[in-house]
Amino acid sequence: MSNHSLSKIFSDIALYLEMDKVPFKPQAYEKAALALEALGEDAADIYQKSGLSGLEAIEGVGESIAEKIEEYVKTGKIKYYQELKKKMPVDVQALTSVEGLGPRMVRELYEKLKIKNLADLEKAAVSGKIGKLPRFGVKSEQNILRAIEFLKRDRGRFNLGMIYPFVEETQKKLAERKEVKCVSPAGSLRRMKETIGDIDFLVCLKENKSPLKAKAMAASTMDFFVSLPGVVKIWDKGLTKSSVHMESGFDMDIRVIPAKSYGAALQYFTGSKEHNIALRKIAISKGLKLNEYGLFRGKKTIACETEREIYRALGMSLMPPEIRENQGEIELAQKNKIPRLIEYDDVKGDLHCHSNWDGGSNSIEEMAQAAREMGYQYIGIADHTKFLRIENGLDERQLARQRKETDKLNALFAGKKTGFRILQGCEANIMPDGSVDITDEALGKLDYVIAGVHSRMKMPKSQMTERIIRAMKNPHVDIISHPTGRSLGKRDEYAHDLGKILRAAREYNVALEINGSPWRLDLKDSNIRLAKKAGVKMIINTDSHQKEHLKFMKYGVSQARRGWAEKEDIINSRTVNDLLRFFKNS
Repeated sequence: MSNHSLSKIFSDIALYLEMDKVPFKPQAYEKAALALEALGEDAADIYQKSGLSGLEAIEGVGESIAEKIEEYVKTGKIKYYQELKKKMPVDVQALTSVEGLGPRMVRELYEKLKIKNLADLEKAAVSGKIGKLPRFGVKSEQNILRAIEFLKRDRGRFNLGMIYPFVEETQKKLAERKEVKCVSPAGSLRRMKETIGDIDFLVCLKENKSPLKAKAMAASTMDFFVSLPGVVKIWDKGLTKSSVHMESGFDMDIRVIPAKSYGAALQYFTGSKEHNIALRKIAISKGLKLNEYGLFRGKKTIACETEREIYRALGMSLMPPEIRENQGEIELAQKNKIPRLIEYDDVKGDLHCHSNWDGGSNSIEEMAQAAREMGYQYIGIADHTKFLRIENGLDERQLARQRKETDKLNALFAGKKTGFRILQGCEANIMPDGSVDITDEALGKLDYVIAGVHSRMKMPKSQMTERIIRAMKNPHVDIISHPTGRSLGKRDEYAHDLGKILRAAREYNVALEINGSPWRLDLKDSNIRLAKKAGVKMIINTDSHQKEHLKFMKYGVSQARRGWAEKEDIINSRTVNDLLRFFKNS
């Protein structure tokens, strides 16, 4: 449960070091931060079991960072971090979340205007002080105000990918309690919304005929819950419900539910509010009452133990939690026509993965081995190309050399009869005029080509739309990465005409990416539904920059499910040969 806090601390340290123009160290701390966010096991547990050597075995964690993790586990703080904050007392994470503000600009704003946080920043921008600074100007000031308004929309919400590992760990710890029969997350987290307000758990305890023992079991569960690592305040504690505030800023609730009404409670507390209101209206029309305890006709219980029971009694089939938003799912369930959504194990490979050729953390072989361990049939290496110098983008000659390495590895896999294959692609840059930054000759030698917008994101709507469509017309381009350019909690979609882009994608047989990176989740769910309706094929990728990021696939799949995507809509649910045929025909 310390992973999230440690990741934030190391990310902050990286930003502070960037402010001071310290070479190399910022990247090391950022790499450790990313590794901890994706880590399946709590760093504190690893330390308790294996000490410093166990911490150093974590990808991206060296001796110095391992010692800082040890210090945090033992004391709850890191002295080095405290010293950096004292030297530069700014909310570096919040300020750099404003689009266009980098660490060095934050430093300048503090030195010139004593800006420490978002409130200071907004006040200075509104009063026109930022626009008078030499490196900023009026246009930058206006952009800052727009970015602050965007951030306000999601205030108090947390990125799904940042919170989910913590939830998994907490659920596991609760499930291991001897008195617990079952435990499930509920609310927006169970619906896998891209941002989460707070965390809700429902727990069912094992039966005990003795009221005193049953009460003791409930009390023990609540004592354990409110004493979890990271709890900084207890809002409420009882035998059936407790609520706490966590160090990372979110609230967490737990409810103990009797086995007889567990299904009804799970349905009710999963939501959404709109879905539940619609269900209650249907229940009323049938002379029934629906609440968290069950479905009733007068005092008679009609259904309560399972969700399936509840829905069946209301005349509909069970709906996946991800689509319970009252957006047509109820009407389809009444006709027993809920689509078979893409499943988490339908994905056969990940095609947007970066290697250490372009600044990623792992070699192609390490990425491939991690993909094999996940049960994939293939992995695609799609490193950045030459326009992105900051990402060590590859040129034509480097792509040719990379192909030789890929061929050697594939020969090894074939010799061992693994059935696994590495595909070589690239993530080419869509230039402002719609061209890509690698020659057609070089692109033609790849297994597939991803193209994405990485610059000039404030272009007018018509120009951005034509820019993307021109890239689609390139016969070598197979996939458009993160198609709307959004960055969750930091940057909105760029201006574009999605309808025109979808028509072009269909015409030129180009797949649109559902980017599973928790910082993107692009396409969003409503756009996935539009793409599906338009007959556009999609692909779920993780945009991995280290092997641990391959686990982000679950967020991409959940996003696809929220957009009602089915297996046939997703091209990397196909075998490698079928996938290559799709690319050949694009």
